[in-house]
Amino acid sequence: MVEEMLAARGITVSYETVRQWGLKFGRDIANRLRRRAPRRGDQWHLDEVVLAIGGKRHYLWRAVDKDGFVLDVLVQSRRDAKAAKRLLRKLMKRQGVEPRVLVTDKLKSYAAAKRETMPGVEHRQHKGLNNRAENSHQPTRRRERQMKRFKSARQVQRFLSIHDPIANLFNLRRDHRPIADYRTARAQAFETWAEVAGARLAA
Repeated sequence: MVEEMLAARGITVSYETVRQWGLKFGRDIANRLRRRAPRRGDQWHLDEVVLAIGGKRHYLWRAVDKDGFVLDVLVQSRRDAKAAKRLLRKLMKRQGVEPRVLVTDKLKSYAAAKRETMPGVEHRQHKGLNNRAENSHQPTRRRERQMKRFKSARQVQRFLSIHDPIANLFNLRRDHRPIADYRTARAQAFETWAEVAGARLAA
């Protein structure tokens, strides 16, 4: 998409150039956005989805808050209590606090990991309550198709650790606010992007 957007402005670059830009600058931009992000909601939704990478089964574990903002992702080869515990510990380290409520499907690994890492947190296990996390997998699935499958677990982890903070910045939830508020939020998001990415246009 970047290649086509630049072409419309008369700038010709190759796909490989854009890819190298992403590798060189993407992580730094994502880290800056993470540091500037507001505190997220205290209700965490967790879910895992199967990824086929190099003919082997991997699991993409994802946590989002009640508003659909991605808190963290973790690619692992297992789907057991140890893997769930690793995700919860990574989440608590990055967020700095425990959630008020943890929402998951009925996978028993979540309950076992939660008992050990955050025993005082309310845990709701119900398939229908976890749509926030399940829906957040959809952009990843679209990119998986566009990229003709992921090549390695490391590639997925690296890609999503850059993609998700940027997606969070532009997660404006247009259908939940008046159009004037949406336009203000959109302008603020582009202003933040310009500052963080060093893309501010000269006046």
